[in-house]
Amino acid sequence: MLNDGNKMAEGTTVNEDEVAFFARIADSWWDPKGPFKPLHILNPTRLAYIRQEVEEHFSLEQGLKRPFEGLRLLDIGCGGGLISEPMARLGAHVVAVDAAEKNIKTASVHASQGGLEIDFRNTTAEALADAGEQFDIIINMEVVEHVADVDAYLGACQTLLKPGGLMLLSTINRTAKAYLFAIVGAEHILRWLPVGAHDWNKFLTPHELAAACTRVGLESGLATGFVMNPFSQKWRLSDTDTNVNYAMTATKPKA
Repeated sequence: MLNDGNKMAEGTTVNEDEVAFFARIADSWWDPKGPFKPLHILNPTRLAYIRQEVEEHFSLEQGLKRPFEGLRLLDIGCGGGLISEPMARLGAHVVAVDAAEKNIKTASVHASQGGLEIDFRNTTAEALADAGEQFDIIINMEVVEHVADVDAYLGACQTLLKPGGLMLLSTINRTAKAYLFAIVGAEHILRWLPVGAHDWNKFLTPHELAAACTRVGLESGLATGFVMNPFSQKWRLSDTDTNVNYAMTATKPKA
């Protein structure tokens, strides 16, 4: 079980120090040139990956404007709603949660301005699991490296996922290259992210993430790399390069 020992809210895997860090910059979520600029650049690739995996898993017809109609989707650690909003536009019934109340307020206002109906909640995965909530899809993008207890957190996600459901995770590999690019480069040199946004010791290798999924009763898929061209600042998916950013699917066996 992975636990970094940082301050954790009682009864949850929420790391309160991490929540406070991101709450301080919550008003900047939708500024494409602000502290979340890297996510704005990455988002088209993340969304393409999500759509590809969801359509394949649920055997959905490709090319539809709203292919996710009828699917209940949970976006954990939704931040300002950068993924929640596109998921709603694709037709999903979206519940989006974040442990930082300020993030939820920012996301709610932005979504309402765009005429989107999204169920934003200031809560945790554990609280939803305790309430008996269930979802067809869980989005877990850039969250697992910020929680205080990975196994307990993924256990709550497993409870939330319907049998036959799909979870999509993305995180950062614990490699020297990831330290160079995600921390030294992105935080200290290019200033794309606030200094302290990441802790290299909390990064997970694909093997560790897959093993954690297995321990809680989920079946993990192969890792897919998110690779950025530093010159064009554009991202692409890779079947082979998972040295820095990568994504992985996890499914809950049907009953």
